Amino acid sequence: MPPARLSRYRNDILARIDALAEADDQASSNRATVILDQQSVGRLSRMDALQQQAMANATYRRRQGERARLQAALERIDDGSFGDCMDCGEAIPDERLALDPTVPRCLDCTRG
Repeated sequence: MPPARLSRYRNDILARIDALAEADDQASSNRATVILDQQSVGRLSRMDALQQQAMANATYRRRQGERARLQAALERIDDGSFGDCMDCGEAIPDERLALDPTVPRCLDCTRG
């Protein structure tokens, strides 16, 4: 793959990682422990807070998974294997990489 295209993918991946980190920073208060003091808030408010916390934690875990896939793509760029299917070694089409630069396999190998 040409160096200019690799650089473009690297910049896109780094921008995505930065966006995930910023989203995590903004949502960190939603993952905080819910205080179960019955005197300060009602039961429905606590249930709502617990549900919001669970959703925030699930979103955080999803972002962590995406961050790990992005880091793996950066490692493939660094070791020269980015854009090559990790199973068959064939080139992954640019159209597929443009949609998701984290994909490690071509469509044929993904389908099994």
